[in-house]
Amino acid sequence: MKYHHRLVISYKGTSYFGWQDLGRSEEKATVQASIHQILKKICKYQDCDISAASRTDAGVHAQGQVIKISIPLEIESGKLLLGMNSLLPDDIRIMHCEPCTAEFNPNKDSKSKEYHYYFCTDTTHNPVLNDILMHIPSHSKASATVSLDIELMKRACKLFIGEHDFYNFAKRDATMSSTFRTILSCEILEAQPSNFGNKIYYLKIVGEGFLRHMVRYIAGALFALGRNQLSLSDISEALVNHKEKKISPKAKSRGLHLIQVCY
Repeated sequence: MKYHHRLVISYKGTSYFGWQDLGRSEEKATVQASIHQILKKICKYQDCDISAASRTDAGVHAQGQVIKISIPLEIESGKLLLGMNSLLPDDIRIMHCEPCTAEFNPNKDSKSKEYHYYFCTDTTHNPVLNDILMHIPSHSKASATVSLDIELMKRACKLFIGEHDFYNFAKRDATMSSTFRTILSCEILEAQPSNFGNKIYYLKIVGEGFLRHMVRYIAGALFALGRNQLSLSDISEALVNHKEKKISPKAKSRGLHLIQVCY
């Protein structure tokens, strides 16, 4: 008999090869494998199952990843939370734990997911923040300083809202049945003032579901637009017509955070 729990977990993804344990030796551990290892220890190496709402990439962080664990021991949720946190590494934490049904599927049952992509535009940035946000500095072009056009990027965010074909904003995957996804909101906001000397912005995007690398490609396109390397019409066209090449590189993983999953 298996006992099922729904967990909300937080992790800093810098040291991990993403969420998913692919069942092979990697240069870095995965978050899933790290949790599985301590669960097996708690359950005296009996069979345990784990599934998640989102398969975050290497280097991506989470504040509100939702997972389901199925274990062969009956353990009260509060005690399970304390026991897991006592064994997990410092960069992974169980934030909430409660019983759930065997039928609960953290991915398929979700109604929406919210991601933030954090970045700063300072000429010189604080290296303490390197792991959790992307530095997009002003740069010189023909002896003139070119700043990231935040207002233009805000206008472009509106283009992504609604149902669109995100073929050009995702990793190519022949097994994907559809590249259409629905974005519920998309905007660029300024983060609350910090004591780290940086003016920090973030892309906030909420969708019913996302393709692989989709948020990072959207962020990359917005950064290219903000640097006058793309136009609004380039982005609009890319949401309609399939292109052989991407219109911009995807943004690096370290600025991306899974904030919450709603059910």
